[in-house]
Amino acid sequence: MSFSNICGLKCKRGKTFPYGSTVLPDGGINFSVNSHHAESCFLQLYSSGETKPFADIRIPDSYRTGANFSITVYGLDFEKLEYTYRFKGSVNTIENLRSDENTEVLDPYSKLVSGREVWGGARGKNVPFRSKVLFQDYDWEDDHVLETPIEDLVIYEMHVRGISMDSPEVKSRGTYAGVIEKIPYFKDLGVNCLELLPVFEFNELEYVGNIKDRDMFNYWGYSTVSFFAPKAAYSSDKSYAGAVREFKDMVKALHKNGIEVILDVVFNHTAEMGKGGPVLNYRAIDDSIYYMKDENGGYPNYSGCGNTFNCNHPVVREHILDSLRYWVTDFHVDGFRFDEAPVLTRDSKGKPMENPPLIEAITEDPVLSKTKVITETWDAAGLVLIGRFPGGPRWAEWNEIYRNSLRAFVRGDEGSAHRIISAIKGSPEYYNGENAHSTVNFVTCHDGFTLNDLVSYNQKHNRENGEENRDGTDNNISWNCGVEGETDDRFVEDLRNRQVKNAFALLMLSRGVPMMKAGDEIRNSQKGNNNVYCQDGPLSWINWENRSLYPDVYDFFKAMIHLRLQTPALRKKDSHLTFFSADGAELHVNDHTRVLSFMYGSKKDEEVVFCAANTSNEECRITVPEGFLWSVVADSAQALEEGSEITSHFDLGPRSVAVLKGRS
Repeated sequence: MSFSNICGLKCKRGKTFPYGSTVLPDGGINFSVNSHHAESCFLQLYSSGETKPFADIRIPDSYRTGANFSITVYGLDFEKLEYTYRFKGSVNTIENLRSDENTEVLDPYSKLVSGREVWGGARGKNVPFRSKVLFQDYDWEDDHVLETPIEDLVIYEMHVRGISMDSPEVKSRGTYAGVIEKIPYFKDLGVNCLELLPVFEFNELEYVGNIKDRDMFNYWGYSTVSFFAPKAAYSSDKSYAGAVREFKDMVKALHKNGIEVILDVVFNHTAEMGKGGPVLNYRAIDDSIYYMKDENGGYPNYSGCGNTFNCNHPVVREHILDSLRYWVTDFHVDGFRFDEAPVLTRDSKGKPMENPPLIEAITEDPVLSKTKVITETWDAAGLVLIGRFPGGPRWAEWNEIYRNSLRAFVRGDEGSAHRIISAIKGSPEYYNGENAHSTVNFVTCHDGFTLNDLVSYNQKHNRENGEENRDGTDNNISWNCGVEGETDDRFVEDLRNRQVKNAFALLMLSRGVPMMKAGDEIRNSQKGNNNVYCQDGPLSWINWENRSLYPDVYDFFKAMIHLRLQTPALRKKDSHLTFFSADGAELHVNDHTRVLSFMYGSKKDEEVVFCAANTSNEECRITVPEGFLWSVVADSAQALEEGSEITSHFDLGPRSVAVLKGRS
């Protein structure tokens, strides 16, 4: 192999694979990047933190293979190295596309990204993103993906920063290490799966300006900068590769405690937004390949975020697959939840496909064969694929029909009984047969009211977001129990406590996979804000003081989670499920009824579970099924003593739910 001296550095023709930057056994660092439209590619090398590159290497044409540019460079200290690319491109008159050779961009396969290592620390400093070289020999010990059957999960959706920023006992607040410190809490509560809001590197400073002297942030992180790099600001370890190491420590610690990790991933758009947005990587590399484009060179906005990733283009499809495989093989994550997943089914013109190549590839990929894949079933352009996402039984779906049905029933809406019965059955009109557990049931998630606010506010209160209360949905299906917002009224507070418990009990007793929002178990509030995407502070963080304020709520949630995990009938898709009216007769759905009960199991089973729900304002006498010895597990009104025996009937208070276990 012949060597060249370029910019005073020993170089040679590089290896095409793997893409990105790789430390080689002979001490060289291989750089490999693809661009179909570039005439030439420049590799710029920086010492960490310096403003000017110490080398600006034009990758020789002889090092190019097709659309791939690759070079191996020697004599570099990878721990203190940062790099960017520049592309010189030809004009494409059809697309009116030109690559600006002065624009420095990230390597799309960056495993480490510099520039945002400290949350908010780069505000006002114009600090650019740069790629870094990752070399790490991590000891996973005997860790592996847990492969817990999806029907056995209780998913806890949480924000890595928000879960611990206001947690007094946590030393490394707002970090992956902080999540490790919260493991005893997760275990006590009983959840066995964490679904993390986006952890791929993003720009928390995406929103410029402030409201009422408060800085706005991209708090949620649904605006990806790099699909391979963990968010550096979520790491307490600021040394070289600290974010990667700490993320792996988190996964390993969670796995040791039987807790799976699912990542919320955003492949429908990127942080480059639409016209006028920043140029970070894909736009300079191959704009017309990575993004959907219209006949005028504009960006169709199916994502609602300015651009739409061209997911089913062969190059983009392989890029997404490489990312998913990397997080499964190198980080041992157990699954993914795909934001605005219907975008992933669209062709380059935005038309939905029956058999999208990307979805087929993910479904059949051998590396991902045991990985859980969950979709958000709608996109910003109005494509809704609930019950018909084209991925088959391997794919589970966020079930917004379930959410709306349960909210309406618990609120006491007339005509909601038949919908809640269907929801408890697992929404069989959408999911049946092999797909019975494809429904991920939830009442609340990051997007919308918390469970406390669902029973405390009739309207959203989002003025602190600076959009004059226009952002966030107006269709909350909420009820404030008589007073808007916080109150000292004991009657209202008791009612809210019951309503929160009622919703959660029904969630835990429904067929499908239950998902809860972090903090709901202690009545965490966002003060009526149903869209805290731009808020980084007490409004968006979990207020852990609530645990001492609402111990009965926490204990109720804990009891219901443990009941679900200890009772196989609640998790089986084919377990016997019967509905009754208050008097114990078989229920014939009355649209106006606000009282119903149901039982999992039959006289052939050793253990059965019975639940009665009363969403009316009057006490109701409930007859229990004959032939069983019944004991009380939980009562949202705390009128029935836990463990007490029921022989034939009991009185169920207004707006309350009772749960019993029975033996034949």
